[in-house]
Amino acid sequence: MGDLSIKIKIANRVYPLTVNAKEEEGVRKVADEINKSIAEYEKLYAVKDYQDLLAMVALKLVSSNYHIQQKDVEGDNRIEEGLMQIEQLFDNYL
Repeated sequence: MGDLSIKIKIANRVYPLTVNAKEEEGVRKVADEINKSIAEYEKLYAVKDYQDLLAMVALKLVSSNYHIQQKDVEGDNRIEEGLMQIEQLFDNYL
């Protein structure tokens, strides 16, 4: 499977993209989620300017991503600490 030329509509604008065929479904789902978030903010805040709505959606998504990354870093640190403790146990045993 190769690259596909597709059109994605976000905030009433069409964007032509070239994506790997394996990624097409994911790209379309992400675009749908963005449009759903835009519609939610439009209803909640009675905002009609798509630039403002896109900014709000971007803030929400990047904030979520940031928190996920922080949890990953914390988890990595805990794993590293655990490995160091295991190494210390081995050192003490030998």
